Amino acid sequence: MKTLGIIGGLGPESTIDYYGRIIALYRERTGDGSYPQFIINSISLKKGLDFMEANNLAGMADYLLEEIGKLARAGATFGLISANTPHIVFDQVASKSPVPLISIVEATCAAVKAQKLKRLALFGTRYTMQGTFYSKVFSREGIELLMPGPEDQTYIHDKYLNELVSGKFLPETRAELLAIVDRMKAKHHVDGVILAGTELPLILRDGEHNGIPLLDTTEIHCEAAVTEMLS
Repeated sequence: MKTLGIIGGLGPESTIDYYGRIIALYRERTGDGSYPQFIINSISLKKGLDFMEANNLAGMADYLLEEIGKLARAGATFGLISANTPHIVFDQVASKSPVPLISIVEATCAAVKAQKLKRLALFGTRYTMQGTFYSKVFSREGIELLMPGPEDQTYIHDKYLNELVSGKFLPETRAELLAIVDRMKAKHHVDGVILAGTELPLILRDGEHNGIPLLDTTEIHCEAAVTEMLS
């Protein structure tokens, strides 16, 4: 079996979620009662956010490459970064990585294409919503991505960094996030929402809201990782 290496800690809550989901998916797929062996390198969320806040993308890429190198030396034969925002430098990192990496963006695009969705809202950190790394991949498949309005973007980013990454999942925050989904449906006629932040599925646990699919990027990434482990 191929050995998965995970860059985790970005943040800890979603890394725990990855751990549990990969084990569950592996056991579901194999059906033999065994547990998978894989490696997690939990790195500093603060250091990563400092690079993003300073717009030091070269520094972010170098940091990720250094930590992926540790996974490779520990025996990983392929890897993933268990967060959306660091994928802003995925191309630079993947081209120099000592092991192949599974992109959460490419995996999500494949899942959206399989569901035949064409017009989706993108929720995530400010860096993800205002970046081009999602739209660059999706536009190749003719899939349109729409961002929430400026005030809603500020709300999502603030709640993401000040609540969700710390494990605070409040009912009033969940209600407002779903209200933003409703506004995107009414104003832009979206046919899906990409939860492009791996903490978002921890507060928006249902697969849909008012008929709008909520695409769980953590689940999609874990599915791709287990498929590769067993290939």
